Amino acid sequence: MLHGTCYDNLRYLCKHIGNRISGSEHAAKAVKWGEQAMKDAGADKVWLQPVLVPHWVRGKESMQIRYTPTGTYKPVPMLSLGNSVGTGGKVLKADIIMVKRFEELKAMPEESVKGKIVFFNYRFKQDLIQTGEGYGDAVKYRGGGPDAAIAKGAVGVIIRSVSTGADNYPHTGYTHYADSTHTIPAVAIGNLTADSLEKFCNLNTVSVQIQSECKMGTPQYVQSYNVIGEISGTEHPEEIIVVGGHLDSWDIGEGAHDDGTGIVQSMEVIRAFKALGIKPKRTIRAVLFMNEENGLRGGVAYADSALKKQEKHILAVETDAGGFSPRGFAFEISDEKRQKIMQYKSFFLPYGVYSFEKNGGGADISPLKKQDVPQCELLPDQQRYFDVHHTPNDVFENVNHRELKLGAVVLTQLIYLVSEQGL
Repeated sequence: MLHGTCYDNLRYLCKHIGNRISGSEHAAKAVKWGEQAMKDAGADKVWLQPVLVPHWVRGKESMQIRYTPTGTYKPVPMLSLGNSVGTGGKVLKADIIMVKRFEELKAMPEESVKGKIVFFNYRFKQDLIQTGEGYGDAVKYRGGGPDAAIAKGAVGVIIRSVSTGADNYPHTGYTHYADSTHTIPAVAIGNLTADSLEKFCNLNTVSVQIQSECKMGTPQYVQSYNVIGEISGTEHPEEIIVVGGHLDSWDIGEGAHDDGTGIVQSMEVIRAFKALGIKPKRTIRAVLFMNEENGLRGGVAYADSALKKQEKHILAVETDAGGFSPRGFAFEISDEKRQKIMQYKSFFLPYGVYSFEKNGGGADISPLKKQDVPQCELLPDQQRYFDVHHTPNDVFENVNHRELKLGAVVLTQLIYLVSEQGL
């Protein structure tokens, strides 16, 4: 809390490099920065692990809505969904048809949807205390909305952002197409715009104009890297505890909470061990994964390398839920191992960390499941994360230095206990 460097590291990453979508120049700069930052943290060994990543480019984009048949088109905030196609820079003009669920769209006759733009008006469930559950429930419309609309002959998709926010920030995020030769533009709008659109769709015919240049770049795939640093174990160096977050972000905002906070916390684990002169019994490895947002290729490359080298990971920990106050850890482990972890619970209570019962892991460490590696995820307070997630508002100024450092503290505590006692 007094000497940590994670907040200063985050400031540099956000303000000097900025957002860093896979395949971009900013992502390449982030790799170089991460490599040096890992060395500065004191890692015994630092290396770059090659990852071939997709290269998606947003370009210019805009959207205008005409709420009444005799009205004028008015611009509204929007963001194209990641990996989606655009309009080729041309104006796509069509009427909107509003649905709330996939089942509603599926029941409609194709002629009523063909040539129109489908508006998926599915609300994030605000009555769920754990907002991660609400995200998991609503995100299917971002990922599967385009294909569902294509099946009915629609020419475009608009989604209500996967957002808890009482604001008008649009949220981007990954989408996909089952057939890369049959695609339509897909965009997100903020909650306030979605409220207005819902109101007028219930009254009359609403039209929209979308213009966007987003596409897969040239080349479509670019060489990038995971950044890896480790401290060698003194008694069981072959047993590895890995902690990480993802270095890439979306191409808007600064990728502060998602997941700048996670990578600087992961490096802080290395720095804290070194600063305290602790020589862990087991190897501690920090990984800054590349391409979590629109491909997960960094996580897959890491797992493939671990399998090829026949490395023994005893625990994989991910921090990718924002830099808010830590509240607990989620685990995907055997009952026997969970019982051992639960013995440590009282050590964390003074820090406001009380939850050890939930099941969970993380996206980048999930490929290690095939090797039966126990999974763990830091659980910060969730109430604000999906306000800023994937928005232009995910900036350094919205991260609190005390909350960020507390997350690094408890991560280091857990990893220290496992490195000393095993799992």
